[in-house]
Amino acid sequence: MPLRVLSETPSLFTQILAELRNQKLQKDRHRFRWNLKRAGFLLAYEISRSLPYMQAQVTTPLGQAQVQVLAEPPVLVSILRAGNAFLEGAMEAFDFADVGFVAAYRTELTNREMQVQVDYLAIPSLEKRHVVLMDPMLATGRSIIVSHEALLLRGRPQTLFIMALIASELGVKTVQAALPHAHLYVGAIDKELTARAYIVPGLGDAGDLAYGPLRQ
Repeated sequence: MPLRVLSETPSLFTQILAELRNQKLQKDRHRFRWNLKRAGFLLAYEISRSLPYMQAQVTTPLGQAQVQVLAEPPVLVSILRAGNAFLEGAMEAFDFADVGFVAAYRTELTNREMQVQVDYLAIPSLEKRHVVLMDPMLATGRSIIVSHEALLLRGRPQTLFIMALIASELGVKTVQAALPHAHLYVGAIDKELTARAYIVPGLGDAGDLAYGPLRQ
C-alpha cells in the first residue's frame, strides 16, 4: 500500500495540524471545523496528484491552450460524523465529485478488540470508480475496514484512496494488512492508543470538537 504522510515535510499543513491539536484553540469550535476543512482540502489536493488525467484543449481570449484535466472525478465518501467537516474541504478540491456517506460507529470492546457497526449507507455506484474514503482519525483501523466492506455493496472501485488527518501506527499497519491495494494519505502518524482506542497524543474526539459532545 502506498503511504503518504504530509507532516513529514513542514508546510502550511503542519501549521494547520498544530492548531487542530492545540487544546486552547480547540475551544473555538468554528475555528476547529475551519481548520479541519482546510486540512481536508490539502490532503485531497495531494490525492489529486495520483489520479489519471487526460489532455484537452480550451479556448482563451487569445487563442487555444493545451491543458491537463481529470479523466474522471472521484467519489468522496465520508464516515459520519467527524468526517463531515473534513469532507467539506475535499469537496472544495473536487467540486464536481460524487459524494457518499457511511455511518460507522464504535460499540463496546469485545475480547480487547474495538467493534465497529455500520447501519447507514448512502453511496452512488462505485464500480470501477476512483474512491476516496475519509475519516479524520484512523485509530484501530476497524472503521475503515468495516466501511470498505459496506462500500463493496455498491460496486468494486478501480482505485481506493484512504484519507485521514491523524493515524496510529497500529491503525496504519492494520489497514495495510487488510487493504494492501489501497493508497493511504494521512496528515500524521502517532505511536500510541489508549485502552479505549483513542490516538495519543492525537487531538481528542474530532466529532465532539467539531459538533459538540454526544454525552454530557
